Amino acid sequence: MNREELTEFLDSTLELSAFPGDPSNNGLQVEGGAEVRRVCFGVDANLAIIEHAAATGADFIFVHHGLSWGGEPRRWTGVTAARFRKMFERGISLYAAHLPLDANLKFGHNAELLRIAGASGRTPFCSYHGLTIGCSGVMNEPATPDELAGRLAAGLISPPQIAIFGDRRRPVRRVGAVSGGGGFEAVDAAIADKLDALITGEVTHEIYSLIAESGLTVVKLGHYASETPGVEAMRKLTAAKFGIPCDFVDLPTGL
Repeated sequence: MNREELTEFLDSTLELSAFPGDPSNNGLQVEGGAEVRRVCFGVDANLAIIEHAAATGADFIFVHHGLSWGGEPRRWTGVTAARFRKMFERGISLYAAHLPLDANLKFGHNAELLRIAGASGRTPFCSYHGLTIGCSGVMNEPATPDELAGRLAAGLISPPQIAIFGDRRRPVRRVGAVSGGGGFEAVDAAIADKLDALITGEVTHEIYSLIAESGLTVVKLGHYASETPGVEAMRKLTAAKFGIPCDFVDLPTGL
């Protein structure tokens, strides 16, 4: 298929134009060959996924975390040079979708986390730098935090690093999801919306006491694992739409 057709489809599906304030330089970051025969999907743009693409004959890479952020990179040397050199040598394109993939109510990380958890409804939730990136919903049947964590562990494509904060016995009904490092914004939003539980990627020392004293239950999955479901959803969608081989490249960080 044509690279421009694929890029336009991804731009439209993820509504990149709705995120002008995102400094993540969403969209096509590296322009490779005009034809796309195979696509690799992953969380992070690093040398490992680029080498995997080259080894498997893929000529397009889709990631959540790209290589260009704001005005960076400013030096095309060292690690940065090795990454770009491999892509240009092999004609590999790189496409990144950061906050748009968090926020998308059909294919985003947070919508998928709620689906896996067994929740219905997709209400935009949690403002981050003026952009709404999470979503909340209602469990089809109340579940304990341990049951919620079990569903997520079974449904994610990469094993999560699960930890539960709060009352493990209290049933969860209203739940929100903010993948990655939701931080204070996610916890504050969950408390303000009177949610029973928050699914997120990271819990830092600074927000531990706020969680403990608020009565909120938090299920931590690890940053990497929490940002795999949207990538996998886009892989399935792209494969079904265009009928080309699409691989998920699992490169967990343990974080």
